[in-house]
Amino acid sequence: MDADLWLVVGLGNPGPSYAKNRHNAGFMVLDVLAARAGGRFKSHRARADVLEGRLAGTRVVLAKPRTFMNESGGPVKGLRDFYKVPVERVVVVHDELDIPFGAVRLKQGGGDNGHNGLRSVTRSLGAKEYPRVRFGVGRPPGRMDAAAFVLKDFSATERKELDLEIDRAADAVEALLTDGLAAAQNAFHAG
Repeated sequence: MDADLWLVVGLGNPGPSYAKNRHNAGFMVLDVLAARAGGRFKSHRARADVLEGRLAGTRVVLAKPRTFMNESGGPVKGLRDFYKVPVERVVVVHDELDIPFGAVRLKQGGGDNGHNGLRSVTRSLGAKEYPRVRFGVGRPPGRMDAAAFVLKDFSATERKELDLEIDRAADAVEALLTDGLAAAQNAFHAG
C-alpha cells in the first residue's frame, strides 16, 4: 500500500447533458482541484479520468469515473487497486440532499443515505470507512422526486454563488489532506 498517496474521487454523471446538474457537484469540485494541481485529466484503463499531481504539497490522484453515478464503484475500486491506496485515503466528493445548498460537511464512513453513487462505491470497496466531502444541494421543492431534483441544473439564484461554494468545497478537500479530518471539520462545519 502507498501510505503517502491520496485518491480523491468526484462523483457525477459523464457527458455534457449532465455537466451542470446538482448530481455533478463532485465533478465540479474535482475540476477546481485539477486547476489548482496545474494538470489535465487523462483517460485511465479503470474507466475513469485521472490526474496525478500534488495538492498543497500532498501527492494525489484526482479521479472522475466515466461510468454513470450508480456504477461509480467499479472505477473507484479499480483505481484504489491500481494505485494501492488504503481505503482510509480514498476521499469521495459528492452531492448531498440533506445539507443546505453550498454547505460543506466532511465525515469518515457512514451509510449511503440513499445516494446510489456512495452505495456503489461502498459495495465495490467492501468498506464504508472512507472519508467523504459532502456538498449540499438542498432538498427538492414540494413533492418533487429527489432523483429528478439531483438531475436538474442548479437554479439561477444558486448559480450566482455556485463557483464560490465549489471553491470552498475544494478548500475543504485540501484541508482534509493536509490537516486531517477533525481540523477540516472544525474549519468547515462552523460556516
